[in-house]
Amino acid sequence: MDIKVLGPGCPKCQQTEKNVKEAVAESGVEAKVDKVKNVLEIATYGVFGTPAVVIDGEVKSVGKIPSKDEIKAWLQK
Repeated sequence: MDIKVLGPGCPKCQQTEKNVKEAVAESGVEAKVDKVKNVLEIATYGVFGTPAVVIDGEVKSVGKIPSKDEIKAWLQK
C-alpha cells in the first residue's frame, strides 16, 4: 500500500502525517508513507487544499485532518 500525505508542512499537515503513521502502525497494514511538500506535485493529484491523504493513487481526504479511525477504515478497503 502506498500512502501519500500532501501538504507544505503546516501544523495541520504535520498532524495528518502523525495520524496516518499511527493508524498504519496500529492496524498492522504493510504500507509506505510519503510526505509530499512540492506544490506542483500536489497539484498533479487534483488537490488544491491541504492537508490531503492519497492511498494507492486515490484521494481520500482534502482540507481536513482525518481521525485515526477514519484512516484505519480506509486501510481496510
